[in-house]
Amino acid sequence: MSKERKYRDDEVRQILDLAIGQDEAPPPQLPATDGLTIGQLQEVGREVGLSPNRVSQAVAAFETRGVTLPRTRALGLPVSIGSVVALPRSPTDLEWERLIAELRTTFGAKGEVTSHGSLREWSYGTLHAFVEPAETGYRLRLTDTRAALLGVGTLLGGFFLSLGILVLLVLLGREDPGARLLFPLFMSAGGGGLMALSAMTLPGWARTQEQRMEHISRYAMSLLAEPGTEAG
Repeated sequence: MSKERKYRDDEVRQILDLAIGQDEAPPPQLPATDGLTIGQLQEVGREVGLSPNRVSQAVAAFETRGVTLPRTRALGLPVSIGSVVALPRSPTDLEWERLIAELRTTFGAKGEVTSHGSLREWSYGTLHAFVEPAETGYRLRLTDTRAALLGVGTLLGGFFLSLGILVLLVLLGREDPGARLLFPLFMSAGGGGLMALSAMTLPGWARTQEQRMEHISRYAMSLLAEPGTEAG
């Protein structure tokens, strides 16, 4: 049986604020508890005239405030991004399959699916989506990185460009010391060109991937807003 998340008192009040709305009556006074599940929250909502569906929507809105992880930067450029959103519970097998389908559609890749105990993962290259246990239940963690591509791509690109120029010079009989200096010069130029390309593309990549991650987080919360059922 999956461990269902419990919401702390301060989280319960924020969820009820969202469910009731700013222009309506204030949320009810709640006794101190060690946390409430979604089902218990829905019972509290019924006492003040809120439908279970409205409470579920408020929970989804609250949860999709998930944390966007700080970008890791190299030479001032974003090379690693991620987000974490707490889930109300672990997805059922059918819900996990639906989440995988949405990941494939959103990121345009089939990817690979693995699982280790209660940890589930979908990955495509450096892009990873984890559903994993957390202190208060489960969470969806999404990460992607371009750090390796920035460093290795710049180095290899500059090297092969410079090597090609050097071979061309040798074939043309230009073997004097001055000509040989062109090797590091062209290597630097090639690396600089790739750095310039990275500077133009990496910020857009980071924004696009973060928007896709936000969509996946919202989808996951909507998917898990109601008690789960396995396919029968």
